[in-house]
Amino acid sequence: MPLDPAAINLTHHFLIAMPGLNDELFGRSVVYLCEHTPKGALGLIINKPSDITVADLFEKVDLPLRRPELAGLPVYRGGPLQTERGFVLHEAMGDAEPVGADETPPAVARAIREALSGMEEGEAAEGDKASDEVESPPPRPSAYASTLRTGEGLEMTTSRDVLEALSSGHGPRTVFLTLGYSSWGEGQLESEITENSWLTVEANPQVIFDTPVEQRYEKAMALLGLQPWMLAPGSGHA
Repeated sequence: MPLDPAAINLTHHFLIAMPGLNDELFGRSVVYLCEHTPKGALGLIINKPSDITVADLFEKVDLPLRRPELAGLPVYRGGPLQTERGFVLHEAMGDAEPVGADETPPAVARAIREALSGMEEGEAAEGDKASDEVESPPPRPSAYASTLRTGEGLEMTTSRDVLEALSSGHGPRTVFLTLGYSSWGEGQLESEITENSWLTVEANPQVIFDTPVEQRYEKAMALLGLQPWMLAPGSGHA
């Protein structure tokens, strides 16, 4: 029986790929859902590192990085969409306005692209420098210009000011950076869950920020009391 999109809200949940999901990017993936409404969903894959480090990313956007503990961390492949754009998942920093429950993920995606207009040249695959003509947003004491509050003390920011804060040696204590994001249209995610493509469980930030990447799939599954070997392709749990 299909899931009713209006009956569930998987914001701040993990999607855990079932063993039978055969896809180069989504196979054995764990996706953190930043937004889920009846109109669709938006999330970031948390266990697929790219070959780009945080230091590389800051060099591409022409910013120094005065947070040396971040320099060698990988930038992750957040999903197959807008893979030249950056997304920063981090601890909540204050008074950012949450996105309303009636806002659709496509609208969120459009806002994300607009907010990232000052970063897109710097993050392009060709490695071009960001335009000097783009003005930096005015400093905000406790939040950033384009932030989506995801719940349980986490936010996802797409504006350049969070990178500028990190560049100056400040910014969020815990950060997770991706290029690209994942998105599902109306009813699509619910259909995939019904077809046993995904397990779902409330997210635990420790899996994102404190767990070695090679252990995140198993740790996320353990939140359900499961291990991968227990599940044969074709079985599922939603």
